[in-house]
Amino acid sequence: MLPLELEVKIEASEAVRLMLKITERLDYSKLEASYIRKPSESEATAKQMFQLVTLGFMEGYYSTRKLESACKNDIRFMYILRGRKAPDHNRFWSFVKHRLQGEVAEHLFYQVASYLEEAGEIDYTNVFIDGTKIEANANKYSFVWKRSTNKYEARLDIKTEKLLAEIAREYPEIKSTTTAEECLTYLKSKAESKNIAFVYGRGKRKTGLQRHIETIESYLIRKSKYQGYNQTFNNRNSFSKTDTDATFMRMKDDHMMNGQLKPAYNLQLAVEGEYIVGLDISSERSDMATLVPLLERMEKGSGKKHENVTVDAGYESEENYKALKSRNQTAYIKPANYEKSKKRKYKTNAYLRENMPYDSVTDTYTCPQGNLFSYIYTTTRKSSNGFESTITVYECHGCMDCPQKKLCTRAKGNRRIQVSKDFIALRNESLARITSDNGKLLRLNRSIQSEGTFGVLKQDYGFKRFFRRGANNVFTEATIFAIAYNINKLHGKMKRKFSGVIIHKLNSA
Repeated sequence: MLPLELEVKIEASEAVRLMLKITERLDYSKLEASYIRKPSESEATAKQMFQLVTLGFMEGYYSTRKLESACKNDIRFMYILRGRKAPDHNRFWSFVKHRLQGEVAEHLFYQVASYLEEAGEIDYTNVFIDGTKIEANANKYSFVWKRSTNKYEARLDIKTEKLLAEIAREYPEIKSTTTAEECLTYLKSKAESKNIAFVYGRGKRKTGLQRHIETIESYLIRKSKYQGYNQTFNNRNSFSKTDTDATFMRMKDDHMMNGQLKPAYNLQLAVEGEYIVGLDISSERSDMATLVPLLERMEKGSGKKHENVTVDAGYESEENYKALKSRNQTAYIKPANYEKSKKRKYKTNAYLRENMPYDSVTDTYTCPQGNLFSYIYTTTRKSSNGFESTITVYECHGCMDCPQKKLCTRAKGNRRIQVSKDFIALRNESLARITSDNGKLLRLNRSIQSEGTFGVLKQDYGFKRFFRRGANNVFTEATIFAIAYNINKLHGKMKRKFSGVIIHKLNSA
């Protein structure tokens, strides 16, 4: 027999008690405003629905039917309901889909982060950012490629022009400037005036007019489809028909070492003290263009900025260096050539631009044969985000008679090198920071904290594939995972008496 008060059967060390302690103090005004009608006295309130979903994700109940079953059979969920009717799976689905969308879930997430700050678990000093690709809930064979779409559309335009020219020879009223839509309207009016009945099926002979009309209609349908595809691409090279917000990305090799190209989202997480303090969903295949949007989103949500930002080499770019500098945040970015630069082959290669002596007075580089790379001109290079970088071009004028030309360049003429002076200066500053004692400590913590977080989410939580479709739904799902992860992490650290440890110290030999 269960007691009348379920609380007595729930131990004080249970995670549900910590979850209730945190969620009871949150502001649910945005969540309640999303309701069209107020729940009745027998139904779970907005706060209780959020608590049930959060506890479900903490315990591995991700489907709405499992949440419904837990509310009927698990005393922890019954304790949250406090005698109210257990919500069915449809109500859980509607709650996550329509009530907990976008900024509502994000608003609750940053309130949990604020609680962690008050508890001394985070202090907005050092943040570690990393990204991973999570497979979308989409058919991996439902791909649409931008290059193929443009190729087929160009072929269709040629076929349409030929057809219109053929029709114009048959009907002098149609001019060369007539569009396919105008031609179709004219032919349909022509068919109506002649009372031509369209025929279909085997054994029926179509008139030339009917064939022209049907062909133009099919061309226009295909043209409309390609135009819709181009709008859906939105600066992407591909998308999935099942989930149009998902982009095809190169996933990690499977157990047979086969490269996996699947529809996915790029999940970006910002971690501090082993807690997720910011997240974002991106359709970018590389991490380089995701850093600034994530930091801006975090600042908007929490109203605070971290002093130091530590990321791996995948984020290195002049744009990110300058963006962090303008935001008064110190960049600890590992240079893309850092690991390569430590190898002997790299250090002894005198023909690399990085190893050539540079004279700042004459603004020249000197090759191993003593020839000078002199300044030619300055140009700009624009990234996919619209960021413009100033590039200085140098040329060596002694390559034609150089006996070592094959070791230096494959160019037919003189070798040229392109240099972004701002990027080199910013890279050298970041290199000095990451190789300092504090930089080594932060790089160690980035490996432990950010990559460790992804390991827990993927292996312990089984978060390897999204359950929902669409960028907004995917972001909501990731946010719920982050809230559940943070509460579980705090509960685990409290049990291990490890609370308040934000930075892991280096072990001395």
